[in-house]
Amino acid sequence: MSRHALLPRTAPFGETERASLDAVLGTATPIQRAWLAGFLAGLDAAGGQPAALPAAPPKAAEPLTILYASESGNSEKLAGDVAKRARKSGFKPKVVDFADLDLSTLGKDKRLVVIAATWGEGEPPARAVRSYNALMADGAPRLDGVEFGVLALGDTSYAEFCAIGKAIDARLEALGGKRAYDRADLDLDFDKPAADWIKGALEALAPPASAADNVVAVDFARGLAADEDAEPSRDPVVVEVVDHVNLNSSRSDKETIHLALAFEDGAPAYEPGDSLEIYPENDPQLVEEILKATGFTGDEALRRALLAERDITTLSATTVERFAKATGHAEAKRLIESGEVRAWIEGRHFIDLIETYPAALSAEHLNTITRPLPPRAYSIASSRREVGDEVHLVIAAVRYETHGRARAGVASTHVADRIRNGAKLRVKLKPNRHFRLPQDPATDIIMVGPGTGVAPFRAFVQERRATEAPGRSWLFFGDRHFTHDFLYQLEWQEALEERALTQIDVAFSRDQPEKIYVQDRLYERRRDLVEWLDGGAHLYVCGDAKAMAKDVRGAVVRAYQDVKGLSEADAEAAVAALEQAHRYQQDVY
Repeated sequence: MSRHALLPRTAPFGETERASLDAVLGTATPIQRAWLAGFLAGLDAAGGQPAALPAAPPKAAEPLTILYASESGNSEKLAGDVAKRARKSGFKPKVVDFADLDLSTLGKDKRLVVIAATWGEGEPPARAVRSYNALMADGAPRLDGVEFGVLALGDTSYAEFCAIGKAIDARLEALGGKRAYDRADLDLDFDKPAADWIKGALEALAPPASAADNVVAVDFARGLAADEDAEPSRDPVVVEVVDHVNLNSSRSDKETIHLALAFEDGAPAYEPGDSLEIYPENDPQLVEEILKATGFTGDEALRRALLAERDITTLSATTVERFAKATGHAEAKRLIESGEVRAWIEGRHFIDLIETYPAALSAEHLNTITRPLPPRAYSIASSRREVGDEVHLVIAAVRYETHGRARAGVASTHVADRIRNGAKLRVKLKPNRHFRLPQDPATDIIMVGPGTGVAPFRAFVQERRATEAPGRSWLFFGDRHFTHDFLYQLEWQEALEERALTQIDVAFSRDQPEKIYVQDRLYERRRDLVEWLDGGAHLYVCGDAKAMAKDVRGAVVRAYQDVKGLSEADAEAAVAALEQAHRYQQDVY
């Protein structure tokens, strides 16, 4: 889109000069334009020469700390957006990951922006747990004189929406900080409201102007070269499905799809550890049920929107509130007012709401009540060094029943039921720089990935085989049954023979009376585990955040206790040190 020219054609400049001036003025902030106006006025007063005496010294750029807590990368990206905009507004920004935060330094810069995601049922992102707990603890430092603003990210499908951002906001105030800009709590469709919040927060945090501030420290070179700050475009692209294979046996009660995607113009520059977002479509049968319940069976435009654009499964308290406001339904209002709404929505979807509380709904109402259909991210299960212009994914079909109705995961069953070889999908790369192989290929790695959590470790092993990395590799894999659910069994056996994989330990929970999981295997091998870690190995965990990842971490703590004779507190400190050194990394969901 072309920018509107600021200088009229009648301005006394040539076309090239007008374009150059438009380039400067079009990206300049109000502070920068005011500085230029004063400078030019002073230049005229001095007869066309800069005044020799005595210009006020440039005002130092205002320090700004931007602290983020991120799991999927959204908070981290927004922190970068804040930094870019802050530089152009005369700030000197410093971006800090919660995982790397030294809490004692938090009060040194007097302006603070926090961007925090909430994970699972009201928990901080895994990498942020240590610093978050320290912030909430009694010994946290005072923040008197610090002005702050908090941007909270969450998902309204969870009961504790934006709980971590809310808790941080309250804690900063309790520690003596002054809220300069009100917190915003944003759902998955956060792009536009986040941009608005960033603009408002930076304006609120800007120091008050004074008459002496006639010279401002502005990096015009950065302002003119805005493109150098911009990330490469990661717009969705269309890919072709070239392989679609169920990795489970026909006798398994699970269905796990190996999906190979081909990129016509070359695969994006992904690294092992990155994810790929799939833009799914809703189940056509569910779309028809909603159209029937709302009386819009003949509306083709609405049918297309519900199929590919709107989230028609998620049911949250916010959804019920929007429904009650749009329809005025008395019973829906009573459900909210009684405080029973959170219990009622448990296990239900949008179709349950509109069938339980029939009301006259317009197409516009459906658009207002539902949110945009978000993409689903899956860990990439391949290395470009082995598969070229393809990306491989491992996707488990989600199917279950609640309240007498069959339910299904949107993206997983779109892939499992309605996608075959030759089909097209829209996808987008989602980098994850916090889940990377060690820079030194001689470093040993330990990988814990039950079920589809094994996906990134297939990529790790492929990458290490292709680069002939000398470091040892140890995989812990688990699932239900050895015979039916051993994902990529032949590949692991080949990797062992080629020494691309040094060893593998497996846990199949349903093959014996007592269930055995990967955390049990880890503890069984605790002496070797601690020996590898003491020798510099990196430990990686991928999979379920709610139980598995916590149980694995607990097993590692207990391993240190037993092998090294440590107290529980000292063993916890040893594992925390691994995390701080980025030698214990998690990619959980």
